[in-house]
Amino acid sequence: MGLEEKLPDGILLTSVEKLVNWSRKSSLWPVTFGLACCAIEMMTFGAPRYDSGRFGMEVFRPSPRQADLMIVAGRVSQKMAPVVRQIYDQMAEPRWVLAMGVCASSGGMFNNYAVVQGVDHIIPVDMYLPGCPPRPEMLIDAVLKIHAKIMNEPLGPRRKASAPDRQVELIPSSVRYAK
Repeated sequence: MGLEEKLPDGILLTSVEKLVNWSRKSSLWPVTFGLACCAIEMMTFGAPRYDSGRFGMEVFRPSPRQADLMIVAGRVSQKMAPVVRQIYDQMAEPRWVLAMGVCASSGGMFNNYAVVQGVDHIIPVDMYLPGCPPRPEMLIDAVLKIHAKIMNEPLGPRRKASAPDRQVELIPSSVRYAK
């Protein structure tokens, strides 16, 4: 018999951190936020053919207070930037952001004063998804990479210490509309 201990059947051993991260990963609820043509591909991802329900993302939430993933799909105009920031601020912690499409990632072909050159100027972005527009299969891959990121995140004070503190400022209207 020795020093080893015999555990009864049906006992599962894990850490609280892994259990919490697994539950967060398995019930990732995106907020409905489509801005341009990438939103059509995002809607296709939610359709039965691609079945986002198998990733725990069955319903796109209409309220940011019920969501924990923001998929910014499409170009963000200067007028829409404060709305994007407000919706992000209304989401509960922990929250993640996916910039879908080249317009959300870097402004795309719209290099002018009316379009924000990347949503990361407004809110912190966790995952960039390239393409114009990216296919639903690419969105599935990005969601799986966010799942992997969530599984490796620490909890509590260690999470705050490991996350970079970003101070994001919107462009003042006096600069935007300078003559």
